[in-house]
Amino acid sequence: MGAAPLPWHGRAETTRTERRAPSMRQLLLLRHAKSAWDDARLPDHDRPLDPRGQRDAAAMGETMRRLGLSPDIVLVSSARRTRETLAGIEPIEGSPLVDEHEALYLAPAERMLEMLHAVPETARSVLLIGHTPGMHNLALALVGPAGLARGGREAETLGERYPTGALAEFAVATPWWALEEGGGRLVRFLCPRDLQPKDG
Repeated sequence: MGAAPLPWHGRAETTRTERRAPSMRQLLLLRHAKSAWDDARLPDHDRPLDPRGQRDAAAMGETMRRLGLSPDIVLVSSARRTRETLAGIEPIEGSPLVDEHEALYLAPAERMLEMLHAVPETARSVLLIGHTPGMHNLALALVGPAGLARGGREAETLGERYPTGALAEFAVATPWWALEEGGGRLVRFLCPRDLQPKDG
């Protein structure tokens, strides 16, 4: 069964996405921050962030604001830990459209890509907040083997793991509907441990 229609389809009012299509697009892939496992009664979907996850999300939000990463659209899994990650990185400059979507809960890379294909072409930047292994597989597919080989330390880290709370930024030269394997240039890969202040 395909993904449900996205909420901006058929909207008549003016939004940030109703403008000329950009020549270069930005894709931000954020894995949810660290979640709690201490209540065995909770379904996986309902697990919250633990205190470290809350701190990591806040630190990532501060870093995103410092770097000027301000998406037009946020696609977020309906899981509690992804929604709390979104809350943790707020405020997001420009008040983007937010789509909380059941289809992104534990979604494979193929489903995430389907949803990105449906993004309006006028959107300059999209933030997707989801889960591994789907998010890791999508990031690896977008970079492609050649990109991983020449990408340096951050690409090497991405090739090995996608920690909780990590953010990958990609530059995308194609329309959203044409995004495919090898279609993203890795700009940066930020992990929560990279954001911690250094002693001394």
